Amino acid sequence: MSRVSDIIEVFIKELLEEADDCAIEIQRNELANYFNCAPSQINYVLTTRFSLDKGYLIESRRGGGGHIKIIKMDMDQNRYIQHLLNEIGDSISKMKAASIINTLQERKFISEREGLILRVAISDRSLNTPINIKNRVRANLLKSILIAIFQDGGK
Repeated sequence: MSRVSDIIEVFIKELLEEADDCAIEIQRNELANYFNCAPSQINYVLTTRFSLDKGYLIESRRGGGGHIKIIKMDMDQNRYIQHLLNEIGDSISKMKAASIINTLQERKFISEREGLILRVAISDRSLNTPINIKNRVRANLLKSILIAIFQDGGK
């Protein structure tokens, strides 16, 4: 059986697909009641699965039950890649890098094979460097590969 987080994520993504303007407004407590979970579970899903690097913008409004607006950003490939290069910055964890790679695959910016190659390249096993510089090396490597993939306009 799927975890509650997975079910909530799918539910929100379906709502976004049905929305005319790629934006929805929800109440955290109402959604928590619907899924019979704690409101913190909703926060967890929003922060981990609907972040800016995944192409979503979250706006929170206090009062009146805590409305949350989720916007699926409509970014063209070049703007999105530029955003990701900025997001990667000078250092990136393996987990954050893997999340970016997954998002690139979901958006069909890279193939499954390219995703696999990227995951292997940025893995701790491949980065045989001192631990204190591993995340910096990972960031440089990931940015360099993304630039190489997309320098001719990508796919």
